[in-house]
Amino acid sequence: MISVLYSLVFAQMALILALLFRTLLRNLLIVGIDHLKRGEVPLVAKTVVAIFVMEIHKRALESGVVNSTDEVLMAEKLLEASPMGFSLFLAMMTDRLHYYIKELYLVRNELEEVKKLKVDYGSKKNRTMEENEGTES
Repeated sequence: MISVLYSLVFAQMALILALLFRTLLRNLLIVGIDHLKRGEVPLVAKTVVAIFVMEIHKRALESGVVNSTDEVLMAEKLLEASPMGFSLFLAMMTDRLHYYIKELYLVRNELEEVKKLKVDYGSKKNRTMEENEGTES
């Protein structure tokens, strides 16, 4: 279980690094993350996290006295919980990074549209000024 969690952590770290640099892979990842967010994946992730939390909480409540076997099991669960928590943190970072990149694309597109409108307005203004000067002469 621990090796799977560490593999998940390293995969998420690679995903974050791929999202940080502007490449074709980043565009592909953004589209893929968009599709994941629209599907049932968030529901599944929340369910898995809730099951793990309930399992740990249930074991702590079942036995009032902790013997040595339970201590070893609790240490193993704690060892599993650390990469799991870090994985959740990296998932949150990936989500926010995806959100900011999408917002950046939207702002850039709007900025380009404003620049085009400004150039169009400037050229119309120059044409009207030239027409006015031509009629006055």
